[in-house]
Amino acid sequence: QVQLVESGGGLVQAGGSLRLSCAASGSIFSINAMGWYRQAPGKQRELVASIISGGSTKYADSVKGRFTISRDNAKNTVTLQMNSLKPEDTAVYYCNADRVVTLTRRYLDVWGQGTLVTVSS
Repeated sequence: QVQLVESGGGLVQAGGSLRLSCAASGSIFSINAMGWYRQAPGKQRELVASIISGGSTKYADSVKGRFTISRDNAKNTVTLQMNSLKPEDTAVYYCNADRVVTLTRRYLDVWGQGTLVTVSS
């Protein structure tokens, strides 16, 4: 019913920038929060940044000042601008839409398929 499609991952040198985008499609009435998580090899998935429909944001301490999350509520898209990338930012990044209300008033938590970000030193 609801899908998330991510784009923008890739390989970048340390200090560089990447921009991740995620678009939600399907039977959507509203989405409470959209965000990005990441999972590095051998580690648990962690929150990178999230933004609610009203615009309030939350960031992991490790990315504060370097990453910026933004959202277009009308288009159901979320973007993560990543600057000053470090090798430790290397991970698969997943888009998440939390508390999606569908047109039939179902509540869903939806994940994207993931996009790989590799930062070389």
